[in-house]
Amino acid sequence: MVKITFQTVSAQKPEKDSDPDKISIPLAHEQLVPSFGPRKPFPTGLCCLAFGLVVFMSGLVLASVYIYRHNHIPQQIPEDSLFHCRVIYEDSVYAPQRGRQELEENVSIYLDDNYEQISVPVPHFGGSDPADIVHDFQRGLTAYYDIALDKCYVTELNTTLVMPPRNLWELLINVKRGTYLPQTYIVQEEMVVTGRVRSMRQLGPFIHRLCFGKETYRLKRRNQRQRIERRETRRCHSIRHFENTFVVETVICDRV
Repeated sequence: MVKITFQTVSAQKPEKDSDPDKISIPLAHEQLVPSFGPRKPFPTGLCCLAFGLVVFMSGLVLASVYIYRHNHIPQQIPEDSLFHCRVIYEDSVYAPQRGRQELEENVSIYLDDNYEQISVPVPHFGGSDPADIVHDFQRGLTAYYDIALDKCYVTELNTTLVMPPRNLWELLINVKRGTYLPQTYIVQEEMVVTGRVRSMRQLGPFIHRLCFGKETYRLKRRNQRQRIERRETRRCHSIRHFENTFVVETVICDRV
């Protein structure tokens, strides 16, 4: 004969029943409570990775905006700020046997950004190099890119020889109806190389764009006495251009 008994819940551990024939059946309210294992740790590594990715993308966006604002140069300017000009001038001092000569160039004037860009093609008469020139009035710098030599030269802007963008624009507007500018004369300035430019950032976005990827050198002006005494001891080349009522011949000489 088998005994069947019902066991009540007790806080104390029941004593072991010595009766081998007794079968204990738990009551309904004694259903086993499922045991939960230890809680999984919060994925902090994944959160750190996501946060780092957000910071990286934000920095990338800000850097892109900064580069765009400081290096982007508008490619299109108003049509009335683009000029194709030819000027007749007398070179009675440096080449009197040639008489009247013609100089041709393209001028782009950026009034909002306060700079001028000049492109001088290969001259018909020779003796001068083709070049691209930037006059940055905001930074007070001028850059010459000698196309024949594939080199850039940077110097302080000479406001005595170079008209400000607004003044030059008004001058060219006044003569735009004609084919030629009025006959004029030539002025010479001599520059000497003083050293290599290592950092292009200090030159501003316009000159940086012109000289990027090219050997770039700094220039210093020579006075008349130094030019006469030392001219034959240096290798020189010239760029003829105009951004005033006269033609300028910029002679660039290497150091001895």
